[in-house]
Amino acid sequence: MMADSPSLKKADSYDVEHHEHAPDLNRNVNAKIRNPLKGIPREKLFSQVAEFCKEFGFEDRVHTFEKAALVAQDPPAFENVADLDDTDKYHLRREITHKWHLPWALYFTIFVTSLGSAIQGWDNTGANGANLSFPVEFGIDQNQWLTGFVNAAPTVSGLMSTWLSDPANNKFGRRGCVFLTGLFCIFPVLGQAFTRNWWELAICRLLLGVGIGIKIATIPIYTAETAPASIRGGLVMSFQMWVAFGIFIGFCNNLIWMNIGKNAWRYMLAAAFAPAVPIVIFIWFCPESPRWLLKKGRMQEAFSAFCRLRNSELQAARDLYYAHCQLEEEKVAFSGTSYAKRFKELFTVGRLRRGTLGGFIVMIAQQFSGINIMAFYSSTIFSDAGYSSKSALLFSMGYGLIMFIMAFPALYTIDTFGRRNLLLFTFPNMAWCLFAVAGCFQMSEGNSARLPLIAFFIYLFTAFYSPGIGPVPNVYAAECFPLSHREIGMGWSIFVNNTFSTILSLTFPSLLKGAGSTGAFCLYGGLNILAAVMIFFALPETKQRTLEELDYIFAVPTRRHAAYQTRTWLPWFIQRYVFWRKDAVLEPLYHLEGVAGDDKQMPEAWH
Repeated sequence: MMADSPSLKKADSYDVEHHEHAPDLNRNVNAKIRNPLKGIPREKLFSQVAEFCKEFGFEDRVHTFEKAALVAQDPPAFENVADLDDTDKYHLRREITHKWHLPWALYFTIFVTSLGSAIQGWDNTGANGANLSFPVEFGIDQNQWLTGFVNAAPTVSGLMSTWLSDPANNKFGRRGCVFLTGLFCIFPVLGQAFTRNWWELAICRLLLGVGIGIKIATIPIYTAETAPASIRGGLVMSFQMWVAFGIFIGFCNNLIWMNIGKNAWRYMLAAAFAPAVPIVIFIWFCPESPRWLLKKGRMQEAFSAFCRLRNSELQAARDLYYAHCQLEEEKVAFSGTSYAKRFKELFTVGRLRRGTLGGFIVMIAQQFSGINIMAFYSSTIFSDAGYSSKSALLFSMGYGLIMFIMAFPALYTIDTFGRRNLLLFTFPNMAWCLFAVAGCFQMSEGNSARLPLIAFFIYLFTAFYSPGIGPVPNVYAAECFPLSHREIGMGWSIFVNNTFSTILSLTFPSLLKGAGSTGAFCLYGGLNILAAVMIFFALPETKQRTLEELDYIFAVPTRRHAAYQTRTWLPWFIQRYVFWRKDAVLEPLYHLEGVAGDDKQMPEAWH
């Protein structure tokens, strides 16, 4: 946790006003999103800024931080701030009109970090193709549980390594963790090509999982902490886009090596080291997460990082100062320092418990969708449907291509349509696609439409998955925890994801053998429906809010959120889209209080 700020202690009257709202971060019964700077008189605000600048060595930028504080006090009303010059207003306007126009350093950081996720997708598909041959070579082709364990080994060790993400991030920072995990994604991956038996292969995959477990907990946090709120979802979801790209490239790689003989599977698995090489080199050219630097009290470095990640110094100062003020409230509300205490608070403190519930729901829902079964076993599924090994790999490549292409719509919809709405739209559609696949397996093998229909509905399922539960979990889990508990919360969310992934990967070969393809796909279709129900009742929307403002969203009791969905949102939806009543009005759950996004405060020109 951050050290106490002398600047806030000296402003006693402000300190009381500032911290009296801290209980709202635990139980926000009025569903009100509050700006900690709202309502502070100009003189008091400037006094607070002066103390902040003196404390952290910004005496030469007092005027910049004064303007920044005025903008942060009421972001949509910046046009009315007389202290701003034309250049200041130019950059602030372009945040709204050209929100994707961002510094190259930000895009470079997103690219380098997200490239790490390609390793995960590539490894999954390497195992997908290798499943057709390595079990035979190692004599375990009749042991479905052992084959499942080798495939699931990265997620098995990932269960443990996610626990390490909190101390690793605390010690080495976001960049250091990305570098270290990149090393785990190079040498063990290459080692797979030289294994002589199944347990050597399993060891290499277990070591790979150590890197993957920490990496997938760190990269979404890193990108979420560097991205502006208005397009945070679109930038953080690049993690999933690169997973999809890695899946597609992995399938292409499988086709390249499939005809070289019995050692083909070795090349299929080992080639996945390639994306990790540029990561360990270029990560040191990226700025460190400014919010991690804030947490460490390294304010000058945090400001320098924000300056590289924003288009103007004013924007950097605004984001730094606003985050600093919000973190002061977090410090009062969430006091855990030790790992054990912070872990306990994930389940005992209201705001943290609801963030934990949200992170767990999206992670469980992703595994309920059945996508990892497709990633590991699509070649086996297509082979069981009657395709040859080559055709199975070709159709699996098509599955990977569709996953990658259909991830692009989420770049825009995840921050406009929203995380929650994407999930509520796609899950029911994924469910009926899986039921359709199950029905197609019941068709006569002599029916010429059987195989094309199976492939078609699997592809359609993938098309619904990619813009929905594909990118949302890592985006959501990276933003639903306060900075004080972000690493441990994200780590345990990934732990839940890996736990269910391990269970499903281990059990699917036996499930496929016992229940057949029809029973397996019906089971996952039902799990998709269950996931949609969990999301409807217990998952708040997080789009276009700063990471600090989300404290107020997750402080709203789950019971009130569920009651709103049932009594207010659902009747409105039926009136508007079933009976097509255009006069139906939706009463919002959250009441905004001086924060970005309050349309009632925005100048008419921005409506």
